[in-house]
Amino acid sequence: MTSHFIALEDWSDAELRGLVTLAQSLKAEHFQGGNTPILAGKTLALVFEKPSLRTRVSYEIGMRQLGGNGLSLSPQEIGLGKRETVADISRVLSGYVDGIMARVFDHNTLLELAKYGSIPVINGLSDSHHPSQAIADALTLVEQLGDPAGKTLTYVGDGNNVARSLLIYAAVMGVNVRIAAPEGYHLTEDEMDLISERAERNGASFTPFIDPIEAVTGADVVYTDVWTSMGQEEETAQRLKVFPPYQLNLELMHHANPGSIIMHCLPAHRGEEITDAAADSQQSVLFPQAHNRLHAQKAVLAHLLGGVALT
Repeated sequence: MTSHFIALEDWSDAELRGLVTLAQSLKAEHFQGGNTPILAGKTLALVFEKPSLRTRVSYEIGMRQLGGNGLSLSPQEIGLGKRETVADISRVLSGYVDGIMARVFDHNTLLELAKYGSIPVINGLSDSHHPSQAIADALTLVEQLGDPAGKTLTYVGDGNNVARSLLIYAAVMGVNVRIAAPEGYHLTEDEMDLISERAERNGASFTPFIDPIEAVTGADVVYTDVWTSMGQEEETAQRLKVFPPYQLNLELMHHANPGSIIMHCLPAHRGEEITDAAADSQQSVLFPQAHNRLHAQKAVLAHLLGGVALT
């Protein structure tokens, strides 16, 4: 059993697929009239350096639905590495709560929380990884496509934390993954090698593109995210010059397969990386995808804090 949920690379293919199966089970249980209180008496500390809607609500309500409690701590209250060292914060919280979910800038902060604490640490987002989003995306792919193996997913836009985690998880599910990004905004060579390895191991492929139309042609899923992530605000003007050809709009979707779907992790900068017409179209699954954050996060919590086995 993996003790933390910090980066997908730490988890085996079987474990990642098992998390999706567990998320499906917990979601079905919820809509059939109840949630087993498998986390009764447990408390999760939610530590934030960045603003949050989906991450905070999904983890806090997820704990509540599973019988536990979520305690949210704002940047002003905790001051990671400022008011107090990360190591000391982790050791203090380890005596109060049963797990830490942290949404941070520097990925090393999560590694330090895990190193010095004695409880599970969950990545609610870092500048380089977003596994909490990726499991919700994988659950959405299964719901929308049935068995997604052999289907094609194209990510269009900035090679950011969401893209990295998404493409790894989709590759584990046997999805052929592609990314279209401008020169200088692609994933790193190491990241692409990692995605390729996971894809090949699961009978799938990974292909990077510069041309968004070429990348979207024949896709079953087209996914995008904001062009400027939190912490990159000084790059906004330059990025607004570079990324317009990568906008997810209905014209681009004409090149995808019939019946293809549109995904976005939200929040969306409507009119930039995605148009209203695309976001609100019948092809869009943006809000079922967002709602799946709750059940995906419950799977992580049930496994790490409740010891529920992955099958």
